[in-house]
Amino acid sequence: MTKTRTKYNDCWMYILLLSTLVILTESIKTFNFNLFNVEITYAIFSIPIIYAITNYITKKYGFRRTLTGIIVSAISVVLFVIIMNFAIGRTIEFGSLTGGLLGYLISQIVNTMIYKFLLVNTNSPYILVLLNYIFGYIVFYMIYTIIHLDMIILDTFWISYFVVLVIQSIMSIGLALLDKKVLVGIGKDD
Repeated sequence: MTKTRTKYNDCWMYILLLSTLVILTESIKTFNFNLFNVEITYAIFSIPIIYAITNYITKKYGFRRTLTGIIVSAISVVLFVIIMNFAIGRTIEFGSLTGGLLGYLISQIVNTMIYKFLLVNTNSPYILVLLNYIFGYIVFYMIYTIIHLDMIILDTFWISYFVVLVIQSIMSIGLALLDKKVLVGIGKDD
């Protein structure tokens, strides 16, 4: 008598992980360190991991599950901000939330669509996966900057912009190498 293993869908764990990291990023975005006399947020280290988890969900479970993860994580960060502002007695400033949230949503959807294209139409070459990560960061910061343009102090903007992109690109080199190790398990919805 042979035992058959039951396969189950565990993508909810990765969606929960994605949501948790997005909330963590929102929580630590006010903590900064200095590099080249420019203040940079610690959140820059969690953003590449968020993109890597999104790409992992796309590769293992499909496009629909990834979109579900992006929407759930966006809703969870909005709820987190509302609850935390209520808990500490501050008024909710949706203006400060919209730049990061719209940047997150749009850049994640663009990243996921390009990554899905690479999975289906190529053998996902390392350099294209790496460029997709970097392009996702550029889209995120572009949208974030457009929404917060009136609040940006321009004297250190470009230095901090490129320093952040370089740091995240260096992190993405390792993440793109890890991506090559993940086996494709495209979901039935694709």
